[in-house]
Amino acid sequence: MPTGSNSRFAVVATADDGTRRSSRRALDEGSRPTGPARDPERTYTRWEQADAQHLVDIHDHLRADLARIHRLVAAVTTGATDVGEARAEINAMALRQTNPALTTYCANYCRMVTMHHGIEDASVFPHLRRSDPRLSPVIDRLQQEHHVIHGVLEDVDRALVAYVGDPGSIAELGAAVDLLSDTLLSHLAYEEHELIEPIARLGMH
Repeated sequence: MPTGSNSRFAVVATADDGTRRSSRRALDEGSRPTGPARDPERTYTRWEQADAQHLVDIHDHLRADLARIHRLVAAVTTGATDVGEARAEINAMALRQTNPALTTYCANYCRMVTMHHGIEDASVFPHLRRSDPRLSPVIDRLQQEHHVIHGVLEDVDRALVAYVGDPGSIAELGAAVDLLSDTLLSHLAYEEHELIEPIARLGMH
């Protein structure tokens, strides 16, 4: 992060490297709109850039926990751990609000992602839309993708419940987690690419 009072924009969006685990596609990535071009002459304060970096940092936590879920599902698949141990690992992960009533495998991660998207939909996105209406097509698409991701998260949850009742359905569980990885990582990369500069320029609320 730049230490001077004003400097060129230096926050780096996480790139989508194109890696896909699933043969299915939940998002129409090719039709995503883009926002206004960045002013190459504009400079940003340290605090403006900190707002943008905050979004990347939140997403990094989501990516790290998603990778952990993938490793745990792989461990269950190979018999290296059982579902109860995997569930305990999920409950121990950072950045969640543990709820004993949430007994399905990915409930805490689903809650965390849903909470993040809820904050964006209720606060961050309306502010950005009001402040720069040129961002509206991008925000519309991001909100649509939030709904798609919610459905994918529910599919993972159902797949784990099915696996607990029938270990023969492990392939379906793996496929659901693969699709979640592809969908969420693509969405996070797109959101960062389009919004980190507007957040620096306009703030988060």
